[in-house]
Amino acid sequence: MKKFYKILEEKINNALTKSGYEDKNIVVTESNRRDLGEYQYNGVMMLAKVNHKNPLDIANEIVSVLKEDNFFANINVAGPGFINMTISNDALVSFFNIKDYEYPQNDKLIFLDYGGANVAKSLHVGHLRSANIGEALKRLCNYLGYKTISDTHLGDWGRPLGLVILELSKRNPDWLFFNNDYDGEYPKVDITNSLLEEVYPYASNKAKLDEDYLKEAQDMTKRLQNKEKGIYALWQQIMEVSKSDIKTIYDRLNTNFDLYKGESDAEDYVPEMLEYLDKLNIVEESEGAKVISVSLEDDKLEIPPMLLLKTDGGLLYSTTELATIYDRMKNYHPNEIWYVTDKRQNLHFTQVFRAAYKSNIVSEDVKLVFAGFGTMNGSDGKPFKTRDGGVMRLTDLLNDVKNECLKRLNPNILENREEIAEQIAMATIKYADLLPARETDYNFDLDKFCDLEGKTGSFILYSTIRMKSLLNKAKESNVSYDSLKMIDNEYDKEVVLTLNNFDSILEKAFNSKSLNDITDYLYKLTTNYNRFYTENRILTESNNDLRESWLCLTKQVYEVNKILLNILAIDIPEKM
Repeated sequence: MKKFYKILEEKINNALTKSGYEDKNIVVTESNRRDLGEYQYNGVMMLAKVNHKNPLDIANEIVSVLKEDNFFANINVAGPGFINMTISNDALVSFFNIKDYEYPQNDKLIFLDYGGANVAKSLHVGHLRSANIGEALKRLCNYLGYKTISDTHLGDWGRPLGLVILELSKRNPDWLFFNNDYDGEYPKVDITNSLLEEVYPYASNKAKLDEDYLKEAQDMTKRLQNKEKGIYALWQQIMEVSKSDIKTIYDRLNTNFDLYKGESDAEDYVPEMLEYLDKLNIVEESEGAKVISVSLEDDKLEIPPMLLLKTDGGLLYSTTELATIYDRMKNYHPNEIWYVTDKRQNLHFTQVFRAAYKSNIVSEDVKLVFAGFGTMNGSDGKPFKTRDGGVMRLTDLLNDVKNECLKRLNPNILENREEIAEQIAMATIKYADLLPARETDYNFDLDKFCDLEGKTGSFILYSTIRMKSLLNKAKESNVSYDSLKMIDNEYDKEVVLTLNNFDSILEKAFNSKSLNDITDYLYKLTTNYNRFYTENRILTESNNDLRESWLCLTKQVYEVNKILLNILAIDIPEKM
């Protein structure tokens, strides 16, 4: 893929070489002073320091070389030595017509862990960001040519399941699962997701008030984790029902996983991993528990040891997390593993990652990444709650946004209204969720984010649909638009310059593991296009070369919007 910034950097490098200078880390940035230039190189001060020369003298030497290149319409020096560059229209047209948006395939495998749904419990609004950010990062990796494997890593093996099974045993003591003398096939029982959603909160609250009930739940959890036949068979039926519901919600969000593994799968690797760790002599005893020390000499804050086993030999969350990494390295051999979870889990992953490297479960050339994110709050800035003060279910939020989009949908659209409203609703939610930087908390404002104006998913969709409509009208009129022939005005040029930032935006998003650069870029590109669209009468333009150029520009913006919306897992409706 030909990259515009790479061309600029190469031209700067050639000019430096001819002038007798060297900059091994050339950086060209977009200028915020368009009256001076479109791009800027600020490395002269570093060169002046190294070469003990006046920065203005060095800058002028470099500029004199650059001026020989007709790639530039203007080159000038500002301030103490900032080199400003304006690109010639001919150079922009030439690059536009050779640029492609395909990335070569890369052999690197990136394993992404996101979603984090808990079995037998409702997905709530707290699960939204993990699903949206993780899915978009996976799609970004795929677009950039990387191989990926995604796993939701279900919470399916801890006390919540013990509580659910215990309460089901109280309510249905005659079920064969609880008959230790039964040795046959277990029948299907009437377990629904609605039942599970009612049972877990009831059992959880009861365990807080009744110590005997809590002890029974702990015992039931051990029976499950020992895979006692009847208890394990009931757990499998619970899993089947709950996973089906979880997949339905993720499907609405366009979130797709390659694996639906969970803590229960990691459990299979715990004995093997513990045996391996014992041989390394890195496991220590601390007040009866087993731990791995993970502190480093240069730690600014104290990092406590990672707990491996409780005093009673019970497993901890960190144990199954490390066993999950053990599983992934053994069976999938990833080059990188990215974890997309709430940023408040930072200490947990610091401990687990250090234990993984210390034990050589993960070699130093494998990258473990914690991509923590901030929380989504209500429009009042407080934790997102239902009207009665409870945690809002994710399905309720999705339905609320869909209903609002239905109200705002063009009344002339009579067919597929529900489907179109669903697509707009998911775009509204996703764009709003991915708009802030990953680690930033943000407030979800239903009225604001459903608006057709401003930085909203609805605005991006509406504009993209209008681009497609224009291209369809051109096709119906047999108007061709094979290439960009010319740049006629400032609005044309601004769109072309924005398109040239495409690859650098994707690389920035990949490096930061945040989608806000893409959402910002989508808004900027679409806004610049809309100004261009307003200023130019595209289909009725009498100059054929100009009309073809404008349509070619429209097609390219439309294609880029489609690429980026697909990375964000946003579908484009036919109309709205």
